[in-house]
Amino acid sequence: MADRRYEPGRAVRRKGAPRPSKLVLLGRAVAVAASAGVLLTAGFSWYTYHSLTTGMTSSDALSVTQKNAPPKALDNSVNLLLIGLDSRKDMNGNNLPNWVVQDELHAGGSSDIGGYNTNTLILLHIPAGGGQVQAFSIPRDDYVQTLNGDGSSQGMHKIKEAYGLAKSVAETKLQAQGVKGAALEQQSREVGREATLATVQQFLGVRIDHFAEVNLIGFYDIAQAVQPITVCLKHATSDPAMAGQGSGANFHAGYNTLNAAQALSFVRQRHNLTNGDLDRTHRQQAFISSVEYKLKQEGLFSDLGKMQSLLDVVKKDVVLDNQWNILDFAQQAPNLTGGKVVFNTLPIQGFATRNQESVNLVDPDQVKRIMQRLIGRDPSPAPSAPAAASSAAAPVKAAPAVVDVENGSGVTGAAAAESKALVALGYTAGQVGSHAARSHTTVLYGAGADTAAQQIAGNLGAGSATASSAVKAGHVEVILGAGFTPPAVSGSGAQSGSGSGAVPSDTSSIPFQGAAVQAGGIPCVN
Repeated sequence: MADRRYEPGRAVRRKGAPRPSKLVLLGRAVAVAASAGVLLTAGFSWYTYHSLTTGMTSSDALSVTQKNAPPKALDNSVNLLLIGLDSRKDMNGNNLPNWVVQDELHAGGSSDIGGYNTNTLILLHIPAGGGQVQAFSIPRDDYVQTLNGDGSSQGMHKIKEAYGLAKSVAETKLQAQGVKGAALEQQSREVGREATLATVQQFLGVRIDHFAEVNLIGFYDIAQAVQPITVCLKHATSDPAMAGQGSGANFHAGYNTLNAAQALSFVRQRHNLTNGDLDRTHRQQAFISSVEYKLKQEGLFSDLGKMQSLLDVVKKDVVLDNQWNILDFAQQAPNLTGGKVVFNTLPIQGFATRNQESVNLVDPDQVKRIMQRLIGRDPSPAPSAPAAASSAAAPVKAAPAVVDVENGSGVTGAAAAESKALVALGYTAGQVGSHAARSHTTVLYGAGADTAAQQIAGNLGAGSATASSAVKAGHVEVILGAGFTPPAVSGSGAQSGSGSGAVPSDTSSIPFQGAAVQAGGIPCVN
């Protein structure tokens, strides 16, 4: 296959910078290498922003959506959203060349196909103190309440549609203001990103700290830079590309070595698979694992020259948030390159037809409970040494408050366990008691305790805390409801298990959609 690469001439927001130091170059290399595998999943990945601003498209979408987001976790853990945009247009809204769309991407004969759907949404949770990284795939057809960036509702739609719906409305308004061309495309896409971030935060009940976005051509370019890639399939499969349908996949059982175009077919196939779109989600997870394994085996993570070459390709394809800090990433990157990532697919309740379209039915409360059980509670770690105050960002400090906990969950001992967990996070223990059965957990607060209450509500996935004149000044009242999973407390007083932000040793009781995919090798999938 000819090594053809699409390189559109486009205006990109750039920031001037002096010649980077060796330390910054090393940070760039580590960031890119750690992200390379994730970048190859139908869409996208992330790495440090501040050291890569030259020639990179940046986004301010997080600053809009974080106004209504859950509070930041009480440590330095990172929630990172990966967005794969199924768009056949470049950054300026120009149609991709026909040879790209038809011959290489097998994505139909028109650049209008696919619109601006976010067909890949993966949230990575990277613990502050090291350990296993949790990756959660959100099936693209989940039928949820989608939001605009300001938190206003778009109605009930497939989660993948939030981006395109918001972009379309913004485009009309911007055109009325005389905005056109590349500026129109870039500004309306920014509104689309805001909508996706707001929708995912609301659906999962967790805060997004960083994000990255890439479209189909970005995947193809990056796949070209690292091809060939070896993947593994449990069964032979094919998905002919005909009349704008099908991915062009044609693979045998066992190990397959793929070029860039085949790689895109591998992660896009949904026809002739037992579980359709859900199997495609597992393909994406397996592909990330395979790429990471390949790059590690080839020594790319320790070769500055190889990583810089990959960086040169990545620059023009990826959109990153403008809040990233290189030191934060450098601390977390080893977890992404050491096989410490486990991928799971969030559950659905079944299939249905809504507005004449096939959708996945979901239980938003169940999804939020799963996220809170696995990643919702992040106690501040003890400092390793008194003088260790420099590069790492300081943990978020628990705001002062006395916390009373009442048990309406029906789980014996839940209030006492939660009270101990809150003390471990830095809050002052208050009264512990029982309460009439509650359908969900609520957090109330008295005068002067609003900050602490919002922190606690965010960690419990209880929505926004509510002021109450019945609660004493300086106090927070937590009423535990159905679905609450109490944290375990070890003999040393350190938290562990589902309530603390640590990953439970046994997740077999969590109804994920299909088996987990573990990074660190070449996993076999359908």
